[in-house]
Amino acid sequence: MSIYRLGHVEVRVPDLELASAYYTEVLGLIEVARQGNSVYLKGWDEHDHHSVILTYAPRYGIEHIAWKCDNVDDLQLYETKLEKYGCHVERIPAGEELAMGDGIRFETPSGHHMELYHEMEKVGNGLPKLNPPPVRDDLIGIAPPRLDHTLLLAENVGDAGHFMKEALDFRMTEQLVNGEGHQLIVFLERSHTPHDVAFATGTDGGLHHIAFHLDNWIEVGNAADTLTMNGIEIDIGPTRHGLTRGHTIYFFDPCGNRNEVFSGGYYVDPDFEPITWTEDQFGKALFFYEGKINEQFVNRHT
Repeated sequence: MSIYRLGHVEVRVPDLELASAYYTEVLGLIEVARQGNSVYLKGWDEHDHHSVILTYAPRYGIEHIAWKCDNVDDLQLYETKLEKYGCHVERIPAGEELAMGDGIRFETPSGHHMELYHEMEKVGNGLPKLNPPPVRDDLIGIAPPRLDHTLLLAENVGDAGHFMKEALDFRMTEQLVNGEGHQLIVFLERSHTPHDVAFATGTDGGLHHIAFHLDNWIEVGNAADTLTMNGIEIDIGPTRHGLTRGHTIYFFDPCGNRNEVFSGGYYVDPDFEPITWTEDQFGKALFFYEGKINEQFVNRHT
């Protein structure tokens, strides 16, 4: 059984129209549907119906994170593992969530609501299957091809990482530890990338950011141009992480949710040995070029 990638995230926004305008016109995701108080979006090169859901709520933050599994039989196997771990698991009938097949939902020990599913309606990437061009010619904004990862917050980072490894079969790629060896940040993967999810010290159930993939450093620079020309304040970057080796820019949507665009990193083999950073190198671990911690980046989160 196997989770093989981050499927979608549901983000809370206090102003649905303002948020949807930003996510489509500046970030450049593609709107595929609206239902009730939610807008459904995808990256241009994603084939599934959606990877981001914006849902109206009084306060910004993360509503749920969903992971895609290899086959439908995985749901029962993971349900059993999660229940042994002490989680209450609910079944999601096909069609209860727009465009999604059968699934399960549960709450993690860190207070995050997660789902597992196998099937989602395919809408394609807008390119033909016969002799396609390398990219669409109607893209606007930053236009990331896909959702990449999310960084969540937990009061006990070690416990959050242990749960993801033991209950959901994630592998740890990197960690940042303090002088006593306690984990301050932990990075975990299922897709052979540096991370599909990470946990940093903070309030249980919190979100630090959601990240979107870009192909290279040049596109990260172009993203900075797009943000500046649209009056979006850049939080950090363009710069590079020591952790994960990724090139990055951080910025906020108009409702207060932090976004990232991310490129680079490395391939994670099944026998990959985790990398450890120590707290005395915290600055370089986060932002390798600057070599120092940005307090707003560390402290401003939901």
